[in-house]
Amino acid sequence: MSRYARQMLLPEVGTQGQARLSSARVLVVGAGGLAAPVLPLLAGAGIGRITIVDGDTVDLSNLHRQTLFAEAECGQAKAEIAADRCRSLNGEIDLIDIKQALTNENASNLVEQADVILDCADSYAAGYILSDTCLEQGKPLISASVLGLSGYVGGFCGGAPSLRALFPDAPDSGASCATAGVLAPVVGVVGAMQAQMALNLILGAHPSPLGQMVQYEGRTLRSRSFRFDEAPEPHSYFRFLSASQLSADDQIVDLRDANEAPIPLHPNAQRILPKDLRLIDSNKGKRLALCCTSGLRAWRVAERIQPDWPGEIVLVAASTS
Repeated sequence: MSRYARQMLLPEVGTQGQARLSSARVLVVGAGGLAAPVLPLLAGAGIGRITIVDGDTVDLSNLHRQTLFAEAECGQAKAEIAADRCRSLNGEIDLIDIKQALTNENASNLVEQADVILDCADSYAAGYILSDTCLEQGKPLISASVLGLSGYVGGFCGGAPSLRALFPDAPDSGASCATAGVLAPVVGVVGAMQAQMALNLILGAHPSPLGQMVQYEGRTLRSRSFRFDEAPEPHSYFRFLSASQLSADDQIVDLRDANEAPIPLHPNAQRILPKDLRLIDSNKGKRLALCCTSGLRAWRVAERIQPDWPGEIVLVAASTS
């Protein structure tokens, strides 16, 4: 046990705590910037099995914050390389790499096989798919997000309120790291806190990280923590589905123009921009599926249409992790 001797000196860990870590099964969705600190820290701590899910490849523009990767690995699968890095750090643990994006179709099986789920994808669709699935299965979710010089990490589900309870409405800003920028140390700090929350949860720390939110501001180097244990679950919400889950009975609208998406997300989709919503067929007997890249645009349009659309409205995002 010399590998874990330093952390086993802590009364919060000890022999029993290390046994908990060694038997834990952790699912990490997203192998990018947040996962750069999360994965080595969990592997180094001796988490028994880590499953990494990411369908993306290494890109030069992300290397400033995705520090698990090297220039020579551009174009290669993130999940596979991240798993190899963790194996080189700790050969005593099991690592599974899944080179797929998280979807509404594979989420249930992935969550079912894990004890703790970490949302490192920093994707609207992935975050809410994981939250919905974890809430249904009673599994704990540690979710984080970073943009610019600030970010947050929180513990959801598993007996605590879900991500939808704390963030029931579509975000005001559609900015992303690609459009608004992000500074790497902020991602590193938030990712490290995400790993700490996961370890606290596995070790049974009190108070529990579930129902806790930490906001971090990189400009001032300040953080703020608060509890949201009493946040009510929304009575209704828009589900995220995969394009393959849509059928000929659905009314499918792709909200992207031809420059953004030369090929619509679904072969039966109408291409209608948000400014032309009046063109959506008023056949209200059908389920309405709104499609875009991140899911945010579709969510906002759904909120506008819902008062006049008594049927179900679902969201489809082209990118989730």
